[in-house]
Amino acid sequence: MPSKPAKLTSKEAFEREYLPTRSKLLELAAALDRIDRTEMSQEDLDDCQPRRDLIEQALRLLAETKLENRAEKIQHLFSREYDSSWYQAWVAETTVAEGKS
Repeated sequence: MPSKPAKLTSKEAFEREYLPTRSKLLELAAALDRIDRTEMSQEDLDDCQPRRDLIEQALRLLAETKLENRAEKIQHLFSREYDSSWYQAWVAETTVAEGKS
């Protein structure tokens, strides 16, 4: 049976995660800069704004230093509410799309 890895100290975890986290933050900043430099029509802006708002909400969640379970909270932010009738709706949509009655 494989042995359990030793638990990292806070400093070890920080040191291990610092450079990859820094890289991801730079990548995110560059993506937002590219988006902001584009010229969008009002129609495109109206279409994209709700998703841009989600990104900004996620960034605020990341910035909260005392917040626990950031990943879970951000996943919920970008997730749809559960719909117990999703399967029936999917079958109905698929049937219509395939031309079946």
